[in-house]
Amino acid sequence: MDAKVNQADRIGVLEELLNERYSVRAFLPKDVDRATIEHVLTTAQRTASWCNSQPWQVIIASGEAKERFRQLIYKEASGGLGDDYDFTPPREYVGVYLERRRESGFQLYNTLGIPRGDKMGYARQALENYNFFGAPHVAIIHTNEPLGIYGAIDCGAYVSNFMLAAQALGLGTIPQAALARHSGLIRRHFNLADDRRVVCGISFGYADHAHKVNSYRTSRASVADTVTFVEE
Repeated sequence: MDAKVNQADRIGVLEELLNERYSVRAFLPKDVDRATIEHVLTTAQRTASWCNSQPWQVIIASGEAKERFRQLIYKEASGGLGDDYDFTPPREYVGVYLERRRESGFQLYNTLGIPRGDKMGYARQALENYNFFGAPHVAIIHTNEPLGIYGAIDCGAYVSNFMLAAQALGLGTIPQAALARHSGLIRRHFNLADDRRVVCGISFGYADHAHKVNSYRTSRASVADTVTFVEE
């Protein structure tokens, strides 16, 4: 009985963190102390990886360093430059994947009062990725080129665990593939070796819960919609 209760408690904690976590798009102007950041990193480092390769490397920019990086990447993005992903982005969203993408996008725009079809409004909001949504810290996740897509998959698992650890410690996060659109700039700015490939960024800090952009939540498909059981 005690073991069952303990199992329920443990899965309950995970469920709570997963249900609470969302992509934060407005942060408080409050730095996270180094000890808390290192706690997140130490926890995420337990992420499983292919042959225990642990291919992720993480750059965390804060303070003046974050601001210099923000100015550079915002200038490139707002000027229509960049578009040099290290990993090929989705070619097309079709069917239910397009429906989910549209639902998520319209939730965001409706919450912010951006009318449907307002392409300039959409573009302005997209550029907020490069302001890191006001977050005091941004992490850049990069991997080793020879490991290919599986190195990136391992980094995806790391990103998920990073966000859950941050959530457990009272922080908000948003994973950003948009930053990887400027991989060349990132490599040059942070003096990364030629064999490093940028997977994504994570802006993080303390969420501004009073901001309207943080008031909506995206939906999730059911297990029946995503899983096929084969038993015979």
